[in-house]
Amino acid sequence: MDPDNTWTTLRRQCEALEPGAELLTPVSERPFGIAQTADDRIVVRFGDSGERRPLWREQFVVFLERLAAGSVPTDDLPPGVEPYATVVTLTDEYAADDGEIRYDPDAATAGESPFLVSAAAARSTPERVHDDALLLAEQLERADADDPSALETEDATDLYVLASDVQRGANRVRRSVCDALLERLGPDQRLHGRYGTVRRTTRERRQPEDEETVFAALDDRGIPREWVTGIDRDKLDVVLAVTDLEEDEVYDVDEDVYVQKVGTDEDEKYSRLEGIADRIDELEGAEGEDLRAELDDIESRLEEALSAD
Repeated sequence: MDPDNTWTTLRRQCEALEPGAELLTPVSERPFGIAQTADDRIVVRFGDSGERRPLWREQFVVFLERLAAGSVPTDDLPPGVEPYATVVTLTDEYAADDGEIRYDPDAATAGESPFLVSAAAARSTPERVHDDALLLAEQLERADADDPSALETEDATDLYVLASDVQRGANRVRRSVCDALLERLGPDQRLHGRYGTVRRTTRERRQPEDEETVFAALDDRGIPREWVTGIDRDKLDVVLAVTDLEEDEVYDVDEDVYVQKVGTDEDEKYSRLEGIADRIDELEGAEGEDLRAELDDIESRLEEALSAD
């Protein structure tokens, strides 16, 4: 191990990371990014707290000397050492698998690491909703969604997938915002925004007590038990599985045919987003300003439509 060469490699790999990519600490899985590199340190910034922390060159040398003496189990890493271990795996000399970090040039690949999260995967849920909404807006502008039967198959598929992704992501955001709003909403109170109004609503969900409690309550009042007993679907399915009873003998089966999304190419979506951003950046003058204003308007309309759900 040549400390100078390894340090140079560490700095180079950190500087070459894709903008927006994150690294994870091996044990606590705290996300962090590379904020700055210098001759004697690599400064990282933790995503969960915003804390900036220098990783010193001398400490890397100490850790590498420990690795030269043998592998290091990741579970034994102290919190302060975890970021050093993560960054070391970006080199072409140190690999991490099977719960340990070790010197293994044959298994290591420069710039890759099991603790590296791509920029596309590192986006938060609100960021994904924003990006998916932007892609959906572009797809709606490009394809004639008013006449789905006239769409090319690829366009129809992309439109369906993007609409599904926006709906799913928006629901996640809505649930998280709901918790925050409930802390601010009192009984019979309404909160108003630019796009609408919300109020606190209470909905009861009933779950029967255990069978013994229910039957005891019925017996106390002289209510026949058979009034509330019936077929248990779970038990019926077990009977179907272990006997020759046919499904159509005990079930009225209706077939519902629908389209199911089975996959999303996040890398392709992210690449498309980068292409849109690059084209906008290349535009100058009135044309660029008009396009930015148009995109802002599209995003606003999408936001309004989603909030109305």
